[in-house]
Amino acid sequence: MPRPDHQHKDTAGLIRRFIPYYRPYLRILSLDLLCAVLTTVCALVFPQIVRQITDLAVSNLQGITLEVVLKLGAIYLGLLMLEAGSRYYMQSQGHVMGAMIERDMRSHLFAHLAQLSFSYYSDTKIGQIMSRITSDLFDVTEFSHHCPEEILIALIHLVVSFILLSRMNLALTLIIFLSLPFMLISIVLFNRKMRDTFKACRYQLGEINSQAEDSLLGMRVVQSFANEELEGEKFEQGNQTFLQLKKRQYHVMAGFHSTTRLLNGLMNLLVIVAGAIFLSRGQITPGMFASYLLYVNLLLNTVTRLVDFAEQFQRGITGIERFYEIMDAPLEIRDSPDARELSDVRGEITLENVTFRYNEDSAKVLDQVNLHVPSGQNVALVGPSGSGKTTLCNLIPRFYDATQGRVLVDGQDVRGLTLKSLRGKIGTVQQDVYLFSGTVFENIVYGRPGASMQEVEQAAKRAGAHAFIMELPDGYHTHVGERGVKLSGGQKQRLSIARVFLKDPPILLLDEATSALDNESEMLVQQSLEELARGRTTLTIAHRLTTIKNADVIWVLTDKGLEENGSHEELMRKRGLYYQLYQMYTEKEEQHKAQLDAVMAP
Repeated sequence: MPRPDHQHKDTAGLIRRFIPYYRPYLRILSLDLLCAVLTTVCALVFPQIVRQITDLAVSNLQGITLEVVLKLGAIYLGLLMLEAGSRYYMQSQGHVMGAMIERDMRSHLFAHLAQLSFSYYSDTKIGQIMSRITSDLFDVTEFSHHCPEEILIALIHLVVSFILLSRMNLALTLIIFLSLPFMLISIVLFNRKMRDTFKACRYQLGEINSQAEDSLLGMRVVQSFANEELEGEKFEQGNQTFLQLKKRQYHVMAGFHSTTRLLNGLMNLLVIVAGAIFLSRGQITPGMFASYLLYVNLLLNTVTRLVDFAEQFQRGITGIERFYEIMDAPLEIRDSPDARELSDVRGEITLENVTFRYNEDSAKVLDQVNLHVPSGQNVALVGPSGSGKTTLCNLIPRFYDATQGRVLVDGQDVRGLTLKSLRGKIGTVQQDVYLFSGTVFENIVYGRPGASMQEVEQAAKRAGAHAFIMELPDGYHTHVGERGVKLSGGQKQRLSIARVFLKDPPILLLDEATSALDNESEMLVQQSLEELARGRTTLTIAHRLTTIKNADVIWVLTDKGLEENGSHEELMRKRGLYYQLYQMYTEKEEQHKAQLDAVMAP
């Protein structure tokens, strides 16, 4: 995800894209805006009451009777009650509407993130994404609620104040309103600076989230190397950068508010001086002057509210901008308009002249690869690191699309199949097992949501996991901790295999599923994998070559493509590339075993 570059999207364009989120809540919004209008009545009527009383006191003091005072008081009390009820609705239902819009946006954001390809996550920090899902959208909530209200209230105050003030004294009113552009210019200039600082702070907060997540998830490694101080220094560096950005943000905000308050004071001074001159010349009455001052204060309060809201507006616009930065990320892997369902799968896999590179500037990972795997065949892929074995397997479920050529399942191009039906027929077991923070049952049932406990237990038994699960404190209801930290590597791997057993796919992809395990765990997991592979089309990426000796066909993949294929015995007789790889592997294993025997010897 790129750093902020201060090149902002058009504010009006962002608002146009945001407006459709109001559509489901038009009734609430309409009532909210009606209440906003009603809250302006008191503020607009009060100066008129003051004017009447003041002029009456100057011209006819005896005219201020109890009846007149009670009548005016009753009118104002009724308006106050109306304003109180309107404000209650705005503060309650208005915020609820904002929260519902926030929910909708978060749902859309998560749904879009779930469809983005592997390449997006390779270039994006999870902490940055989390910042946009949480804090950014909270500011959008406040924006969505207050923006229509503040604009409508300000518009009513400005228009009505101008009309009433003009009727009292047009010359003085024009002086006041001609000075407003200076305040508006300062607001625009400071808004640009605030938006820059807000966006920079949001980005740095995402960096802090990423740093914290990286350190906390790797805390075992941190502590095993006694690098707590190093991680603290790295975190403190990002934290200090955030502080400097916040300082800059607060200096801009302080300048913004100080400047607008100064302009407010100057406008008040202008009204007092000019108004006193008009009053001394008899061009306005004392009541009109008092009323005029109240309306001007109302006008200045409106501008002050707009100034205060400008900060919230910029926070909201920044959040919307960052929201659409993700929503505008292209869906590189998606269903074609005429995509078909994959059904009655036999499991035949074919690669025709497949070439792949991660982007236009990178080297080719695969170049003109041709491969055919008949239904039900157990195929192993071996070769040096970086030869593209994992990439080849990732093309089958369309985690990536081939740059050139075709990938076929049962003779159908995978790009013409729906992703759900394609991936639903493929099971994957990887070296790096991911378990969700939940129970053992929840992690296994993820393979087929809605499966019964009996079906989950049967899958666990076939994976060789049932015995150790029953020894856990709460059996299948034991919490495994975040990423399964409470389980050993072999136990986590067998749970992932149970998950695939429950899914029961006709095609199986095994990506070095035992390479990170000790010998005992490897033996147990290998037995589970052999049981899982029985009767399925299986592609196995092997690090430990002894685990794929029983494969029907072994393909040797290098940077030159698929160079050899055959059974283990056939390839060993050829004494080619596979023979060399196998000899190197067995020699390393023998050396490792000799070292262990030497350490264990009395």
